[in-house]
Amino acid sequence: MSDWFRRVAVKSRRVDRGLVAVSDTDRAITAAISARPQSPLDTAICRLTRSADHSALWVVVAGVLAIRRGAGRKAAARGLLAIALSSAVANGILKPLLPRRRPAAAELPAYRTISDPPTSSSFPSGHAASAAAFATAVVLENPKVAPAVIPLAAAVAYSRVHVGVHWASDVLAGAAVGTGIAVATQRWWPVRKEDEARARPMDTVPELPRGEGLVIVCNPYSGPPDYDVSDEVAAALPAARVLRVQEDTRVDDQLEEAIGPDTKAIGVAGGDGTVAAAAAVADSHRLPLVVVPAGTLNHFARDVGVYDLQEAVDATQAGEAVAVDLALVEAHRGVGTDPEDPEVIRTRYFLNTASIGSYPELVRLREKWQPRWGKWPAFAAALVTVLHRSEKVRVKVEDEWHLVWFLFVGNGPYHPRGMVPAWRPTLDSGLLDVRWLRADVRFSRLRVVLALILGALGHSRVYTQREVAELDVELAVPSMLATDGEVVEEAGRYTFRVAKNPIPIYRRDEERWTGRDRPFQG
Repeated sequence: MSDWFRRVAVKSRRVDRGLVAVSDTDRAITAAISARPQSPLDTAICRLTRSADHSALWVVVAGVLAIRRGAGRKAAARGLLAIALSSAVANGILKPLLPRRRPAAAELPAYRTISDPPTSSSFPSGHAASAAAFATAVVLENPKVAPAVIPLAAAVAYSRVHVGVHWASDVLAGAAVGTGIAVATQRWWPVRKEDEARARPMDTVPELPRGEGLVIVCNPYSGPPDYDVSDEVAAALPAARVLRVQEDTRVDDQLEEAIGPDTKAIGVAGGDGTVAAAAAVADSHRLPLVVVPAGTLNHFARDVGVYDLQEAVDATQAGEAVAVDLALVEAHRGVGTDPEDPEVIRTRYFLNTASIGSYPELVRLREKWQPRWGKWPAFAAALVTVLHRSEKVRVKVEDEWHLVWFLFVGNGPYHPRGMVPAWRPTLDSGLLDVRWLRADVRFSRLRVVLALILGALGHSRVYTQREVAELDVELAVPSMLATDGEVVEEAGRYTFRVAKNPIPIYRRDEERWTGRDRPFQG
């Protein structure tokens, strides 16, 4: 026992010596800053440190970033989330646990101090934690803003020492806390490293100069109500035959009537539902597809890597395309169906996802709240809401009956695995991503929520995931099917599979282009 006490005493003395060394270094740094002559920089630093009180500065920066949709808005949302978490840890947990006296105001000249300095524990610096958390989170989503955000965060962190409210070690500890928490947000909210999914190039598609040989249908009812992309498409592709969706006519019927012997490709400008209808026609005629994003969210076009009309035009002129899987679902008569006569009621194609149960409502709520809260907070809130309202569904999957809250089928494996499906890394895997939440486990809804909070949904008993080429689902009671977020069918049995042949979709080869909207360099 005496040896144990001796070892503890030795370690304690080492810790004490280390703390003394840190304290001496802190005092030396503060003294060196105090000895510098007065300059206009002192006033600027005092104003900067005040602007970061209650993270006001970062809220303003987040607002600027959120003006533009895409990486900027996602960066702003992640940054604010990281600030909330780091502030709670630094100010709510570490400061009370690790009290430390702040530098004495008398040691600094009056022109360098701020009025009404904080009186809470000096360790760690909450301002430095918030600055580092915000900068790190923003750069994870949008590395292009690093040259602006990182120096600003460093200046805020330094300002806390300059005005004498923190020691240098407080700032370093706070920055470490903020950075670590920002990086940890990826466990719940993964960062998508690439904007577009991988897909193998196809060199068999024809070039379509000015849209020659293209029949393209435009849906003015997709996207914003006051926006019709038809005129822009006609101007950009003057040789193409441009159709406008009619309220009383199906998209596939319009295309079928317009296809002729000279048709080289099918085109579509609209949301995912319109694109799926056009893709079915393109697949049946073995024609490549031109996709112009003109819907509200354009999930499929973003995965493919076509972000605007100009990119679609560039790809058609160059004759560049990639192979993309199409998924289909067959609706059967269901319970009591004779296995020798499995009548198919209807076959539908889907581009992104299909689902049975309450998943469509979850997607609707997420998309409604996403502009205000960000994707992942909106998804968590929507999931809790839907699980509270939803009814259990009894389904037969893989020859076993399960009681589930909903069943999700993705066209291709979605990432991240074991979490909320967010994006597809590949578009031509030939597989379906099947996931469901079990409803036959005690406290299943509570378990789902806790697993989401802990970032451990993939390890929960209520969560199941498979990757298969084909899936047959039978329901004890006929239930609604949703494809790409829209309720489309009600049946008692569904068969999901990937279409036999991938469809060529025009996408330009970025390595052969020198810049956005520039002429193709062959």
